[in-house]
Amino acid sequence: MPPPADIVKVAIEWPGAYPKLMEIDQKKPLSAIIKEVCDGWSLANHEYFALQHADSSNFYITEKNRNEIKNGTILRLTTSPAQNAQQLHERIQSSSMDAKLEALKDLASLSRDVTFAQEFINLDGISLLTQMVESGTERYQKLQKIMKPCFGDMLSFTLTAFVELMDHGIVSWDTFSVAFIKKIASFVNKSAIDISILQRSLAILESMVLNSHDLYQKVAQEITIGQLIPHLQGTDQEIQTYTIAVINALFLKAPDERRQVDVESNVDILDCPLTEMANILAQKQLRYIILTHVIRAQRAINNEMAHQLYVLQVLTFNLLEDRMMTKMDPQDQAQRDIIFELRRIAFDAELEPSNSSGSMEKRKSMYTRDYKKLGFINHVNPAMDFTQTPPGMLALDNMLYFAKHHQDAYIRIVLENSSREDKHECPFGRSSIELTKMLCEILKVGELPSETCNDFHPMFFTHDRSFEEFFCICIQLLNKTWKEMRATSEDFNKVMQVVKEQVMRALTTKPSSLDQFKSKLQNLSYTEILKIRQSERMNQEDFQSRPILELKEKIQPEILELIKQQRLNRLVEGTCFRKLNARRRQDKFWYCRLSPNHKVLHYGDLEESPQGEVPHDSLQDKLPVADIKAVVTGKDCPHMKEKGALKQNKEVLELAFSILYDSNCQLNFIAPDKHEYCIWTDGLNALLGKDMLSDLTRNDLDTLLSMEIKLRLLDLENIQIPDAPPPIPKEPSNYDFVYDCN
Repeated sequence: MPPPADIVKVAIEWPGAYPKLMEIDQKKPLSAIIKEVCDGWSLANHEYFALQHADSSNFYITEKNRNEIKNGTILRLTTSPAQNAQQLHERIQSSSMDAKLEALKDLASLSRDVTFAQEFINLDGISLLTQMVESGTERYQKLQKIMKPCFGDMLSFTLTAFVELMDHGIVSWDTFSVAFIKKIASFVNKSAIDISILQRSLAILESMVLNSHDLYQKVAQEITIGQLIPHLQGTDQEIQTYTIAVINALFLKAPDERRQVDVESNVDILDCPLTEMANILAQKQLRYIILTHVIRAQRAINNEMAHQLYVLQVLTFNLLEDRMMTKMDPQDQAQRDIIFELRRIAFDAELEPSNSSGSMEKRKSMYTRDYKKLGFINHVNPAMDFTQTPPGMLALDNMLYFAKHHQDAYIRIVLENSSREDKHECPFGRSSIELTKMLCEILKVGELPSETCNDFHPMFFTHDRSFEEFFCICIQLLNKTWKEMRATSEDFNKVMQVVKEQVMRALTTKPSSLDQFKSKLQNLSYTEILKIRQSERMNQEDFQSRPILELKEKIQPEILELIKQQRLNRLVEGTCFRKLNARRRQDKFWYCRLSPNHKVLHYGDLEESPQGEVPHDSLQDKLPVADIKAVVTGKDCPHMKEKGALKQNKEVLELAFSILYDSNCQLNFIAPDKHEYCIWTDGLNALLGKDMLSDLTRNDLDTLLSMEIKLRLLDLENIQIPDAPPPIPKEPSNYDFVYDCN
């Protein structure tokens, strides 16, 4: 007979005593259980004690999380969070340097636990830590020379404890003084500082900016690009990651009017406040440093760095949103002059005729003719072509950039098309407008960065005006594809679809430079696209004749079983998941895998990202598959119903799923990518005997069915399969041909 569901068998440790094996009744109050444990070891004042996990997390057991205790869990009897917080609060104020250092080390470790953090914060512990940071340097100025390692460790542990305590979201960031901000900024501004201190200082600055508008303004006044550049030029990728994260945070929170500045100004960026983000990011020095010391450094880029580069890329392109959403004012002479300049460069107009009534009509006629050659839809007033948003004025900006910086290519395209028949000309104006709109869609201009995406493109860091250069390459591709397709004006949308496919396929190869991107496009001619499409069409061909459909129905169950086994095998291998917090630091990991007999899910926290599979015995927590009640996804997940910017992100919602078990218990996941999300949701549904409904399963089923059918029909190659079975022939006139074996 199985034990009651409310009884869990655990081991409990106490220093200097043999561990106890006991059964815990989850219906009993936690205080009664602690009293029972204390009585077993003859310990008085049970209210001064608590239970905590004996693994590396050391998290306290509370009424809220006690349901996480499973059979076989090892617990430890220890001092209560309130007692521990009180003792540490006193110890970190000790006059003994060694005692203070040891206390701060313990505080840094215990602050990860929200239960302890709440108790320490209730003692005004945050204020004590900030005072220590503000006054610490002056107080130990003399000691620092003779005890520099000790002082560095002390400050490092103080900042670590501060970061961990603030990560729980209990205390508002708005409560900190300018003196504290200046002190943290001074650690970042120092040329020689301990790595751990620098890392935590950068993390604190990032959190300040992201969580408080007032602190953003104060931090922006303290930090300049010149003080951050040395950290990007170093060799420590983690420091580089935190540095770019600070830049991204300031960029993200900068008011729109502070972001939009003249990108060709001559301001010295070494002394430029980070709020003038467009200016900084457009300058060659910072871009070149990131390209040289981060992207092209002789080491692999980890996921967190890739994410920060992706965020920087998105925020940079989002500077284009204002122009993208700005309609052209047909009455604005400055804007009309840009169109006049396009015409002048293309046709090198001579001196305008005198302003007589006859010449005015002639001028209008000439303008109309030239605007038609330039490919505008509205020949009389081309300004009307730029009243649609998106792409708005951004399209006109791109056209002018192309005309000025790639003048020969611009003139060639315009003159080539103006010499063709009307129906065969590739309209430069219309093409540029639609292409700009398409490129904005591809790069998701105007959308906030995803919390989980790492998809940055190195080539966009190789040029100060990368979007404009991207456009210049693509507009020439469009003209080339138009000629290869021998397109007419009716084929415009078809050409745009082909160009989009060419651009998307070239981008997926992650070219390292714009020149490499251009050469990739050279290999993706219209003929090559047709070949790729034909190959894909053949691979995904769906035979619709009745015999083939019957064959599909017959073999589909075994294909689904094959997919199911693959999903379960992947769950047995396991996956490393990241823990995301408010600052999106991804330095905390946990691993989950299915037991080989498919009966138990093993999971547990990890100190670092694993290399290969993690053994079952190193994962402390277990969840029997039989206890799983349901698997929910997206907005139905408990951790997606909480408030916060992270939870509202669309991409995070698409990667979230939860396992519901027992009463009000859940195991929450955020998959590293869409593929892993499909693998795990499919596998969990298969374990529960439910259908696998993911897009990945549908694609795998189509692919495997198609392959299996083609294999079975190899012997029928070049033989037409009839839609109906052949007719039954008439009976023979005699059966003399029958041979009787007997």
